[in-house]
Amino acid sequence: QVQLVESGGGLVQPGGSLRLSCAASGDIFSIPVSGWYRQAPGKQREVVAVITSGGTTNYADSMKGRSTISRDSAKKLVYLQMNSLKPEDTAVYYCNLVIMTRNNNGRSYWGQGTQVTVSS
Repeated sequence: QVQLVESGGGLVQPGGSLRLSCAASGDIFSIPVSGWYRQAPGKQREVVAVITSGGTTNYADSMKGRSTISRDSAKKLVYLQMNSLKPEDTAVYYCNLVIMTRNNNGRSYWGQGTQVTVSS
């Protein structure tokens, strides 16, 4: 059973920074794609950033220049560094990982979500 645990959310003032972490555990062979999504109250869930196992990254227009997605060498930890945060960044942030197990089964998994609140 694959488990994702998120951490790093919290309350931050406008202009501040946070680093979100997503730790994967279980029967994991590889993680081809990792991403961060967010959902604000009353709004649809939207992609924030994506990274492939090859290191290719993509960012939502609203986060370009303000965020960096990264992963560790074991590909079981994914991070989202966010800077210059704005009130409109307030949302629940979810990691989503495409995980291949050692028996060659693959699917995406969601973290439990971590609240990010940007407010003075």
